[in-house]
Amino acid sequence: MEARSITAEVPMTPRMSEDPAQLVPELADVSAALFRVTGNGSVPRPTISLVQLRAGQIVGSTYLTVLHTGFLRKAGESEERITSVASWQDSPYFTAAERAALALTEAVLTPPAHGERVPDDLYARAAEVYEPKALATLMFVIGQVNFFVPVALIAKPVPGRAFDAPWK
Repeated sequence: MEARSITAEVPMTPRMSEDPAQLVPELADVSAALFRVTGNGSVPRPTISLVQLRAGQIVGSTYLTVLHTGFLRKAGESEERITSVASWQDSPYFTAAERAALALTEAVLTPPAHGERVPDDLYARAAEVYEPKALATLMFVIGQVNFFVPVALIAKPVPGRAFDAPWK
């Protein structure tokens, strides 16, 4: 595989010309169920969006990064919080619960050199700030964004287009 020059323009067309959700309409039921599970109110919506943004950054998806940055802006999040998600470890803008959520996201998405992805001490820190239902929901939030990562990386929807129209 040949690397793209850093000065080359990136095409503004999706790699996959047809919307995968249109090709596989059964996805609508799965997607709706995932949104119901993660939207049960036990994890604050801003935390969910921060997790989704961080996941997009980790996997290197411009589409997911732009999408979730836009959602955070529409929700009224400050530019400081949005832009410091990539460096959340030393940012003063996040609560202990948000830090735990971001740490879990990184642990799940980043293979360690050795040991478990989610060590016991990280789980314990998360369990200190989340009730059991919220912690379970947070696991599903991380799973939900990971469910859509292959679409973002393989089909390459166009970043910045309407959420329901990245294929047009």
